[in-house]
Amino acid sequence: MAGSVEQSVDRIAKALGRIPSGVAIVTTRAGNRRTGLLASLIQQASLDPPMISVAVKKGRPIEKLLDEAGTFVVNLLGERHRDAMFKHFAAGFSLDQDAFVGMGAKDLPGGVVIDDRIAYLSATIHGKYDAGDHWLYVGKVTGADIAEIQQPCVHLRKNGLSY
Repeated sequence: MAGSVEQSVDRIAKALGRIPSGVAIVTTRAGNRRTGLLASLIQQASLDPPMISVAVKKGRPIEKLLDEAGTFVVNLLGERHRDAMFKHFAAGFSLDQDAFVGMGAKDLPGGVVIDDRIAYLSATIHGKYDAGDHWLYVGKVTGADIAEIQQPCVHLRKNGLSY
């Protein structure tokens, strides 16, 4: 019986890994502090009003700023941005560090828009929900823009139970 349970978990992990997800830099700012996070657990959550969801691993520094600001910006990445953005944002940032040093970016009231993106969506947090090892933030879209038309960066994981 133990073998079938392990096989079942393995199958679940592999199947979850086949769910394609876009890759984005989620940003927020409160006062003079601003930060960003590489994220792939993002989804449109409602059509009317337009809403999006972003899953953030519990304990990440951005959580405190998201809760304080009540807003966020999702910068959608294109395929050509993948390597540079993965490298820059992969390690994460403390709230004392400016995540955008050395890159083109501009502040919005609720977050930061980076230059190397294909589109952005700004949102006001509608709710924060416990989702296991992540917090699920649901935001009402308040603004958006398209920078350039190109293929979005899509991420598939070998194991859907880890990044």
